[in-house]
Amino acid sequence: MSSDGDTENYVNGDSLEKVKQTVRDRSKKVAQTKEILSEQAVKSKEMLSKQAVKIAKQAKEHERFINKVTYLCSVLGFGAFCFLLGARPQVIPYVYCVFYVTFVPLRWIYYRHILLDDFYILNGSDYQNGTPDDPMGRTTDFCYYANTIFLIMLLLFPRNEKLFMICFSFAEGPLAWALIVWRCSLVFSSVDKLVSVLIHLLPGIVFFTIRWWDITFFEAMHPEGMAQIASLPYVESKSFLWTWLFFVPLATYSIWQALYFLIVNVLRRQRLLRDPEVMTSYRELSKKAQKANNIWWHLSGLLGEQNRLFMYIMLQALFTVATMALTVPIFLSYRLHIIFQILKVSATVWNGAIFLLEVMPRQVVLKEKKKTVMLTGHTQEDQSAIALENTIKLARIFLGLGYSQVLSE
Repeated sequence: MSSDGDTENYVNGDSLEKVKQTVRDRSKKVAQTKEILSEQAVKSKEMLSKQAVKIAKQAKEHERFINKVTYLCSVLGFGAFCFLLGARPQVIPYVYCVFYVTFVPLRWIYYRHILLDDFYILNGSDYQNGTPDDPMGRTTDFCYYANTIFLIMLLLFPRNEKLFMICFSFAEGPLAWALIVWRCSLVFSSVDKLVSVLIHLLPGIVFFTIRWWDITFFEAMHPEGMAQIASLPYVESKSFLWTWLFFVPLATYSIWQALYFLIVNVLRRQRLLRDPEVMTSYRELSKKAQKANNIWWHLSGLLGEQNRLFMYIMLQALFTVATMALTVPIFLSYRLHIIFQILKVSATVWNGAIFLLEVMPRQVVLKEKKKTVMLTGHTQEDQSAIALENTIKLARIFLGLGYSQVLSE
C-alpha cells in the first residue's frame, strides 16, 4: 500500500511539474508575442511618421500648385454648398457629417505626425505671424467634443428635441463667437484655415436650417399626442427654453472645463513645465494677447502676473455664459438668427482679407529672405533692399493691385 501511495504521489508530483512548466512556457510565449507586437507597432508608427514627413516635404516642393488646386476646389465646394443651402437645405446636416468625418481625422494626422510631437489642438485661432490656425493647442478642445456631439445627435438621435437644443446652444454660442473672438480667417487657398473656419461655422448653419427651414425634421421632435401649433418650429415655454438652451449646456460645459483643467494643469503639469514649447490654450492666447498688448492682456493682469491663469479662467467663464445666454433670443428670432449668420461669415471673410493683404506679403518677404541667405550664405544691404522691394511688388501684383499701380511707385 505504501509503495502504491508513493507511486501515486510521484505521478501527481510529476504531473504538477508538467502543468507548471506548460504554464511557464505559455507565459514566455505570451511575453514574446507582446514584445513582437510592440516592436511591430513601434516600427509601423515610425514608418507612418516617415511617410508623413516625406509627403509633407513633397507638398512643400509643390506648394504653389497645391495652393492653386486647393483654391479651385474650395471655391467650387463653397459654390456647391451655397446651392444646396438654397435648393436642398434638408441635406445640409449630412454634408456637414461627411465633412467632419473626412477632414477632422486627416487634420489630426497632419498635426500629430507632421507639425507636432505632442498634439493638443487649439481653438482654431488665427495667427497673424503665419503659423497654422490650429497649432499646438489641445485635442481636448471643446469645439471638437461639441462637433462630435453634433454628429451623434444628427445621425443617432435626430428626434431628441432636448439634445437638439443643447447642440444649438453649443453651435451658436461658444463655437460661433470663437470665429469672431479668435479671428478665424476664411482663406480658400489654405486647407488649414478653411477647416478651422468650417469647424466653427458649419454647425451653426446646420442648426439654422433645422430650426427654421426643415419643418419635417423639427416636426419629428414633437411629443406624440401633443397638439400641433400654428407657428413652426415648435417652441415650449420660456422656462423650458432657458433650461435647455442655457442652464443644461452651461452645466455640461462646466464639467468639460473642470476635466480639461484637471488633465492639463494637474495630470500633465510636469510635462508642461518640462517643455515650454507645448502649447495649451492659455499659453497660446496669453502669448498672442501679450504680443498685441490688447485689452485681454490688460484684463488678465488685473490681479497680478501670478494670477493670470485664474483671470483667464474667469474671462473664459464670462465668455461662455454670455455667448450661451445670447442663444435664447437667437433661437426665438428668425431675423436675429439671419443677422448672426451674416455677422459670422462677414467676420471670417474680413479676417481672410487681412491675412491676404497684410500677413501673406510679409510671409513671402520672409521666405525670399531665407532663400537668399541659404543660397549666398551672407546678405549685403543693397542686395537685401532690392530683393525685398521686388518681393513686395510681386506679392502686391499677386494680390491684384495691378502692374500699372506697382510700376508707378
